[in-house]
Amino acid sequence: MPLTQANRFVLRNIKHVEMTGVLMRIFSFSLVSWMGPASPFMFVWTFNTIDAVMLSWCALLKKDAAYTTLNIFWVMVGLVGILRAGGWLH
Repeated sequence: MPLTQANRFVLRNIKHVEMTGVLMRIFSFSLVSWMGPASPFMFVWTFNTIDAVMLSWCALLKKDAAYTTLNIFWVMVGLVGILRAGGWLH
């Protein structure tokens, strides 16, 4: 039941959830562009992975196969980035 309620919430607010995810992605990539190697990589990868989850969720609810695939890919990339930034994967 909680997932059904969460899906309803996301669907009611989908434009805001998507815009928040897009702005999060822009922010995280801008941070890396501005700071380069001095970027807080764990923060950036975690933040980027959260926005990818948000955007994947929206795409799944909208039944948009292309954006679901793209954003699930970014979730996987983000998880690898988190593991590398944390030193758990070399």
